[in-house]
Amino acid sequence: MVETELTRRLGLKYPLIGGAMMSITTPEFVAAVSNAGGMGILASTIYKTPEDFEDALDTTLALTDKPFAVNLSMFPAIRPVDNNLYLDIMKAKGVGIVETSGHSAPTELSKRFRESGMVWLHKCVGPRYARKVEGLGADFVTVVGYENGGATGNYDIATMVLIPVVRDAVAIPVIGGGGISDGRGVSAALCLGACGVIMGTRLLATEECPIHENIKQVLLNTSEIDTRLVMRSINATHRVLANPAAERCLELEAEGADFNRILDVVSGLKAKSMYDKGDVAEGIIACGQGIGLVRDVPTVRDLFDRIMEETAETFVRMNGTLAN
Repeated sequence: MVETELTRRLGLKYPLIGGAMMSITTPEFVAAVSNAGGMGILASTIYKTPEDFEDALDTTLALTDKPFAVNLSMFPAIRPVDNNLYLDIMKAKGVGIVETSGHSAPTELSKRFRESGMVWLHKCVGPRYARKVEGLGADFVTVVGYENGGATGNYDIATMVLIPVVRDAVAIPVIGGGGISDGRGVSAALCLGACGVIMGTRLLATEECPIHENIKQVLLNTSEIDTRLVMRSINATHRVLANPAAERCLELEAEGADFNRILDVVSGLKAKSMYDKGDVAEGIIACGQGIGLVRDVPTVRDLFDRIMEETAETFVRMNGTLAN
């Protein structure tokens, strides 16, 4: 058993978090992650009306009695939701853990988090931002290295450096991620100073993940070199699977295309259709370099059990190596 500040504070079996992923972290998938011993995070921006969001919370609460969080996004959106209203709904439903992410710290919301007694996790890209939210009262800060899938930030700092740099910068516990797909990665992150690990890419290839089987099979045949960085020209760099949509995006960027032309290729609606129908060329897929370590499609529970067994075995092996 590996106990950390994360497991103790949140009541988790394992120091593993399933990252919030648009169109994917539905109530069913969030519950699967939490029931497997980790913590799922519901992506609130999937739900465009308060009524839909409330229904999603009710479904999640019916499917798990384990801890889960809700992500409130500060990123720009074509159809933004009212985070204050969604926070009201969370409070009414008794949700006790909130994750925030975005280009800026949620200064006004942070006061409400404290007043509500919620545990607040904030995801950011480096030490300066981590110190900012520490001053606002964040309980945990999450950072993911350049290897990760999805938004990478603009600093291109790898996980091996990012976790200890942020750990040295703040007194609050640090959750780390980026390129972590097995117990070796988890043990490395813990050794670097993280109290837990956040995963996204590895969870795409699980039985419960609500994406088409065709997509999962493509991911199983993807290596660590089969990702691309797109949308850097519009200050929204994402690491994605190297598929036709990603290549088209890069072509448009090389031509100096504007935001709207690029959005037509990378829109969330196209990604959602791809996840539902299985046409891997239709949209972009957030995918990190850790995909090169993904070789099967287990249940989330089996995956987490295996990862933590590998983590313990890694520590034992390293102890033996150092003792010799």
